[in-house]
This record gives sequence, structure tokens and C-alpha cells, in this order.
Amino acid sequence: MSAFDRRSFLRTATAGTALAPLLGAASVRTAAPAAAAPTRHGATAEFRWLGTSGWRVDIGEHTVLVDPYLSRFDTGMFGEDGFKPGTELKVDATAIADNVGDPDVVLVTHGHWDHFNDVPHIATTTGARVIGTPTVVNLAAAMDVKSDQLSHVRGGEVLDFGAYTVEVVASLHSRNKSHSIALSGWHLTPPARRPATVADLPEGDTLAFQLTVKGGPSVFFMGGSDFAERNVAGLKPDVAMIALPSTSATHDYVPRLIRALDKPRTVVPVHWDNFEVALKNPPVDATGDAMGPDEFAEIVRKAAPRTEVVRPEYLTPYHFG
Repeated sequence: MSAFDRRSFLRTATAGTALAPLLGAASVRTAAPAAAAPTRHGATAEFRWLGTSGWRVDIGEHTVLVDPYLSRFDTGMFGEDGFKPGTELKVDATAIADNVGDPDVVLVTHGHWDHFNDVPHIATTTGARVIGTPTVVNLAAAMDVKSDQLSHVRGGEVLDFGAYTVEVVASLHSRNKSHSIALSGWHLTPPARRPATVADLPEGDTLAFQLTVKGGPSVFFMGGSDFAERNVAGLKPDVAMIALPSTSATHDYVPRLIRALDKPRTVVPVHWDNFEVALKNPPVDATGDAMGPDEFAEIVRKAAPRTEVVRPEYLTPYHFG
């Protein structure tokens, strides 16, 4: 690891801006499960990790994206010279076209570049609907996404898309060692000028989403490594995509979350890879001295021995019963 990585950044920034099973009952795997079985409605659900907290979910003829970030350009975060918030935003149109399919909906947890950067391009080239906070919607509007493709949500909404539903959960972003949020801020109206740099994309509050395939699994998606316990109580997902914490600022983060979600059958750690290099397996663990996937799996094992931990690989099809 370099002397400066994402975890160091999140601990210090205060600007407004093939794995063997662990011992014990919980198991860890990287291989894709067996072929998907049809749901009771005849659809199959296939999940592919796009890196960071990004997912592509194919449900029959429908595609849902969560925090799709495929451009993965260099901001200096993982280099010796350090993070450069003035880095210009870039879009890798080829990487996007090769991997996102024809999405109906894009769910965005918050406005930071490693979650939002590619969303306007995807929306304007595919016509997909963007669902996010007022800040996310206003940023998208400033980047040429049509108003009739934008749906702002705040948490508590349950949206029915026919083959699946999406429950919006008000959530929280991870905290640095000073208990602050890097690149914080809001846009309650569209910014006067088009966002051009990483610093132009503030967090703007954070959401989580629970996607339930009708006749299939319910899956909880996170983009930030904190949560409001009372907001997730009762969700009881079959599968939880859990963002790894960058610091210990959130008390007892993983055990509290696992218990609050009623010990899901399967959990998948996300947001632990180096998201400034192209997608290539195996993913590079960029957690540094923060919690990595192995430590996460061990903590889950202790909190929920019957829960399976799946360490994902990029673009690999996973099917959860």
C-alpha cells in the first residue's frame, strides 16, 4: 500500500468538502453460486459487483444499477502525492457501455464522485431514471439529466416497479477520525455551473436501499459505512451489501448493523477495493490499516455464526436464493 490511501483520507479529511473458509460456522466464498432459479414470477435475479459500492442487478428483462462508478479515474488518493479534490471529472464511456446494460433505474446513495460520477452519463445515454437525495437530483439536473428522469427521495418511500420494489432508507455516511464527513455539503437547488471537479460533488446526505425481487430475495444496499439503527430495524433482508468502515468513529458498527438487520442469510463486503484502477480480478484490497474483508468476515462470524460471507469479485454473476 502507498503511504496515502482512501482510508487515510477518510480518517484525516475535514474539508467541507480465492479465500479459504474461516474457522467457525460462518463461511466465506468468492465463487459464483449455481445458476439462478426462476422466481415465482418467472424472473431470475443476477447480481454483479461493479466495484466500490456499485452493483448491476438484472431481474428478468429489467436492470437496476446501484452507485455505478466504472470510470475509476486517478485523484491521487492511492498515490504518494495525496488526494487532489480539484481533479477534473472524467467519464469512461466504453467501460460504462460494456458493463451497465440497458438500465431502467439508477439508485444513488449519495453525491460523492465514486458513487455519482457516471450517473449523469448513464441517464442521458440510456434514459434511465435516477433516484436519490435532493442533492443528487440537483447535481444530475445541472449535468443535463432531464427533469422527468429524476426522482428525489428522502427515506421511507417504497417504490413499486412491477418485478421488484425499492424501499428507500435514510442512512448515514462514514465519519473520519474527527467524527466529520469529507466533502460534505448540500445542493438544495441545481448548482449555477456544471460540476467539473471532484470537489463539486458533495455528499448531500446518504441513503440505503432495500430491493426486493417479487418472488425472490430482498437485498440491502449501502454506500456509506454508518447507519441509523432505528431506520433499518425490521428490514430483515436476505442479503446485505455492507460498506466497510474507514475508521472506528462509529461505535460497534458491524455487530450492531448485523443484529439490526436480523442477521441476514448472506452478507457481502463492499467499498474495500482500490477504485482508481480498472476493474481486474482479483480486486485490490485498499483498506490499509482499517477494517479489511478478512477482519470483517471474522466479526460477522462472531456476531452471526449462521451468516455466510461472500467476498465478491468484479463483474461475476451471483445468485441469491
